[in-house]
Amino acid sequence: MSRSTAQIPAVMGLMLALGACATTPQVTKPLSGSTWRLVELQSMDDAQGTTRPGNRDQYTLEFNSNGTAFLKLDCNRARTSWNAKRTGLTQGTLEFGQLASTMALCNDNGLSARLNSQLGFVRTYLLRDGRLNMSLMADGGIIVWERTGSN
Repeated sequence: MSRSTAQIPAVMGLMLALGACATTPQVTKPLSGSTWRLVELQSMDDAQGTTRPGNRDQYTLEFNSNGTAFLKLDCNRARTSWNAKRTGLTQGTLEFGQLASTMALCNDNGLSARLNSQLGFVRTYLLRDGRLNMSLMADGGIIVWERTGSN
């Protein structure tokens, strides 16, 4: 076997290894490590319309890299699991597990209870103009969040 023929398998192996590196996608958990504050709840029902919190900082959502999320819902606190998968550059599927929440009676006209119940119906997300838009199943509405200044 000539020297150049003996080198062919080595070169091909190197090309395959480099090709595999080039096509291996970066596996990152979208939204991981980000913190958001509530901007508004948009209902597809005109009778409900759009609801905005009086103080956005009273409603926050923190996505942890371990698959847990922590929420501040006015005077209540909640914890849940979450899972997201990208379906595009700025969008994907998003689902929350059952929320474990304190149940204090907040003076927020029921916004914390409404947000608590709606998170279980989130199915997709879209990042646009610095905002996180969570779409509810069956066109039930959109929950809009903005990034906090800390991340």
